[in-house]
Amino acid sequence: MKIGIIGAGNIGSALTQRLRALGHEVFVANSRGPETLAGLAAETGAKAVTAREAARAGEVVVVTIPQGKIRDLPKDLFAGVPESVVVVDTGNYYPRQRDGRIDEIETGTTESRWVARQLGRDVVKAFNNIYAKHLEEFGKPAGTPGRIALPVAGDDARAKAVVLHLVDELGFDAVDAGTLDESWRQQPGTPVYAQDFDAEGVRRALAQAKKERTAEWRATPKSPGTFASPA
Repeated sequence: MKIGIIGAGNIGSALTQRLRALGHEVFVANSRGPETLAGLAAETGAKAVTAREAARAGEVVVVTIPQGKIRDLPKDLFAGVPESVVVVDTGNYYPRQRDGRIDEIETGTTESRWVARQLGRDVVKAFNNIYAKHLEEFGKPAGTPGRIALPVAGDDARAKAVVLHLVDELGFDAVDAGTLDESWRQQPGTPVYAQDFDAEGVRRALAQAKKERTAEWRATPKSPGTFASPA
């Protein structure tokens, strides 16, 4: 499969490495230009490209950049890209640590619904609740007892099926977490976030989630600060 990845941070780099190891053709981009990705490209065999090229790379495009930077992407990034191309959002909203206040999210819009509106494309929410190191190292064959499971949320059944299959390929059980408007159940501060649960544990955690954002995950008048010193 041909897969574009926009963002070469922790999750983007982990996905580039793992998907290449599985034999997928990966086109990776960041905000600084393809020349800055020479090391990752040489290490993995991925092709370093621009964000616009990654968006047109193939059957799946993974957007994995800081939430606050979504607005900086070209407004026509996906113009002309076939609707059959699956767009995956791995992002999380960190208002106090990094992103600052995003009014729509603060007033109740789910993070990935907001992303979809900015991109002008349907998205599937996945890979946002797992540490990059765990994504890179903890995948296991199907049927392994205690295999880590990851939630996947989205509105389009076909697109979601593609991502569920990729999750399994990467070595994790895939749990259908409902529609995109239900993806708040896997946002930061919920029971499933940053936890390595098996499939039963993920389903239980999703069911136990509460929609209201806790104070830790809401912006303040001083936001953003840093991860070491949130504002």
